[in-house]
Amino acid sequence: ETLDFAPPFQFGHPAAFQLADKLKQLMPGDLNYAFFTNSGSESADTSLKMARAYWRLKGQPAKTRFIGRQKGYHGVNYGGTAVGGISANRKPFGQSLEVDHLRHTMLPENTFCRGMPEQGAHLAEELAELITLHDASTIAAVIVEPMAGSAGVIPPPVGYLQRLRELCDANDILLIFDEVITGLGRCGAYTGAEAFGVTPDILNLAKQITNGAVPMGAVMATPEIYDTFMAHGGPDYALEFAHGYTYSGHPVACAAALAALEVLVRDQLPARVAEEAPFWETLLHEGVAEKPHVADVRNYGFAGALTLEAYPDEPMRRPYEVAMRMWEKGFLVRYGGDTIQLAPHFVMQREQMTSLVEALADSLDELA
Repeated sequence: ETLDFAPPFQFGHPAAFQLADKLKQLMPGDLNYAFFTNSGSESADTSLKMARAYWRLKGQPAKTRFIGRQKGYHGVNYGGTAVGGISANRKPFGQSLEVDHLRHTMLPENTFCRGMPEQGAHLAEELAELITLHDASTIAAVIVEPMAGSAGVIPPPVGYLQRLRELCDANDILLIFDEVITGLGRCGAYTGAEAFGVTPDILNLAKQITNGAVPMGAVMATPEIYDTFMAHGGPDYALEFAHGYTYSGHPVACAAALAALEVLVRDQLPARVAEEAPFWETLLHEGVAEKPHVADVRNYGFAGALTLEAYPDEPMRRPYEVAMRMWEKGFLVRYGGDTIQLAPHFVMQREQMTSLVEALADSLDELA
């Protein structure tokens, strides 16, 4: 006989182990261990708790501070809201955790840049300044999106992530990549870490893990982190990491994830994204850059965004109007703040991309 469901706290089931092994195969470096969650928000908070607990187990309990980044988004739970850098998401709730924020990398000189901008790597040096201010002995982790998504598709400047990695390594600080958007294909590789050539200590996943069919997320960690928890876990029957969710690794979610990843790998979809990304880039920039009220266009992989000039005292109104026009034309696009955000699906054909951008151009003209 089999159970329909059992909580994951003391027991496991085959699909969860199969999924953990599959994810391990797709990760860069030695991100070999998976902790399952139910969303990107839960992945973010799990990674923060994992980082703090890791340093306590290493005998450095003073390492509690986190460094996020302006315009960063890490979900809507308590920790993710604290380290996030979108002011509208933070303002209603006030200050919470010990957090500082790096400046965002959206520089004026990079407007209408195609792909990764050449300018901005120097902004990573702000981490060195924060380390000097607080001392590395108080900082647990730096958490960033390799490519900022919710703030409007902000690719990292060339060399920026590498410098963050160097500073974290030199100062015993964990580096967390929130890859809820960039993970599993959107950047033309299985992870943004792979695409940008920088491997973090902890990597957060969600969204594409099940193709959105069932809520699920995961946090991937290195053997150093995993082994530290195991070494301090006490007897075999004890709980090593006092954290988890009733529906973590749910059998239905695991089945959906295994099916989605089978298609992702079998059809080589990340490679397809990388192959078609130059067409998408040219189409987007040439299609809308000169349209009324377009202040910036950005892209990387199968992602793109427009910054729109604001109405006086109504910064969100114009993106909303464009999104509604697009809906009337049969397209669902995301609007947020002063941006329109686009995320072509991984099997989107060129004629479909062209229809999308033409509809966007028409919508901008209609609202001029």
